[in-house]
Amino acid sequence: MEKLVFATNNNHKLDEVRAILGSAVEVLSLKDINCFENIPETADTLEGNALLKARFVSEHYGMDCFADDTGLEIDALDGAPGVYSARFAGEECDSRKNVEKVLALLENIDNRKARFRTVIVLMQKGEILYFEGTVSGHIARKPAGESGFGYDPIFVPDGYEKTFAELGTEEKNRISHRAVAVSKLTAHLLGK
Repeated sequence: MEKLVFATNNNHKLDEVRAILGSAVEVLSLKDINCFENIPETADTLEGNALLKARFVSEHYGMDCFADDTGLEIDALDGAPGVYSARFAGEECDSRKNVEKVLALLENIDNRKARFRTVIVLMQKGEILYFEGTVSGHIARKPAGESGFGYDPIFVPDGYEKTFAELGTEEKNRISHRAVAVSKLTAHLLGK
């Protein structure tokens, strides 16, 4: 079975990707390869940050890997928080504070259209490939639901009445931005 490193320290993302990929590929975490460095995410695009992370693992550990970066893009905020989604309310990456900041900024705004966008960069056998997934929706007026992470309690995907956090992991994994990007990655890895 092929082994690929997923360049993330986020256990939620790791579990989500492993569930989507199933037994097609053995997905190793940074911890599995004893990578405990804080990999810089200093690019100003999702593509750039994903490439920085994938390149770091490839160059320092000599392993094929993939990395992702995800952003919540809100129309009324000119695409913010975007690439700065994790640190929108500060460097401590506090999801609750990020959600509160978004809701405060949108308090008197009717246009709540938004999208989650994930970019995955795969570095494999000297080749660099990009896979993108997007899911459109809107920002709820208040948080709802207990599952998921990050902005999931306030993001309602198009065609649904519930937030990602209310839909549950299985349903979210079926329709999410990450699921779309990972399915493209999977199709490539399996030669489909």
